[in-house]
Amino acid sequence: MKNTIFGKIKGLREEKKLLIREVASATHIDQSLLSKFENGERLPTKQQLLSLISFYEADYNEMLILWLSDKLLSVIDEEEDLLINAFQVAEEKVKYRRISKSEILDIYQDKLSTIDSLLQQLQGLRETDSYRIVEALDLEYTCESNRIEGSTLTIKETDLVIIEGLTISGKTMREHLEAINHHEAILYIKDIIHNKLQLNERTLLDIHSIILRNIDRENAGRYRMVQVYIKGSKHIPPQPYMVQKEMEDYFIWYEKNKNRLHPVLLAAEMHERLVSIHPFIDGNGRTARLVMNLILLKSGYVIANIKGDAENRLKYYECLEKVQVFGEKKDFINFILDTEKSCLERYIEILRKQ
Repeated sequence: MKNTIFGKIKGLREEKKLLIREVASATHIDQSLLSKFENGERLPTKQQLLSLISFYEADYNEMLILWLSDKLLSVIDEEEDLLINAFQVAEEKVKYRRISKSEILDIYQDKLSTIDSLLQQLQGLRETDSYRIVEALDLEYTCESNRIEGSTLTIKETDLVIIEGLTISGKTMREHLEAINHHEAILYIKDIIHNKLQLNERTLLDIHSIILRNIDRENAGRYRMVQVYIKGSKHIPPQPYMVQKEMEDYFIWYEKNKNRLHPVLLAAEMHERLVSIHPFIDGNGRTARLVMNLILLKSGYVIANIKGDAENRLKYYECLEKVQVFGEKKDFINFILDTEKSCLERYIEILRKQ
């Protein structure tokens, strides 16, 4: 079974010296199914394959090519006469999709070039960076991200709560916890990057769990089981029974595109897709922005800090609404590109003054 998905799955397990039952427990795939995968008796579904790729931290492209080739071979005997025609039709579709993606990229190319030029300038100034600058910008991000969701803490008050451990008179306990938790979540995504961990369902749920720690223990780190509605929005998130499947598709899309899309476009897409699914009872916006910034930081960019003032918050929500209701992504992606550009420019300005 050399050069098959079956042999690859078995080889990965043997390399890590794991028992089938250990893999079954970690991936939530039935042990008997895993045995059939390894023996070539049954082909995994795409969702099962994604779970195995994530668990083994295997190469997505290699695994998918093996899986697709085995899937094609499985139908050759049944429809051999039609197979060549099917390949020709598929080839034309792939060509069309590639052209479409190229055209989409051209829309943002000028801004992406400017952002990458700014990143190069920033890299040349990194030696003047310091922990104090990073800490100050992280505090700003915590303050602004929480302000978007209604927090009334100022940057100074956020500093006093997080760094000094003080209680601010007239502010709710929830506002204090939101500041502390968001700051911890930033440290967590930086640990993910430092330890070269994968962005997957487990890390996403961990991020959300930190966001709602001591605020909503029952729902922290768990997908919602009820229907939710977004105040002031025409967008209706998926029904609760659809959330798990939507999230599986979310990570399938990520694995497929993480090495194809420009990092800033990837970050914007992952942000919008997550907040549109709205998989949690609360904390969706903060979690989506943290996922976006995890992707940006991992690629060397800076945190895209969306301001929480009334004007920026309204623009942010309006851009999201266009995607969710009308399927128009351009304004939202441009909004994120502009935000990242401004944050890079500010970071460069700060470092040049050192």
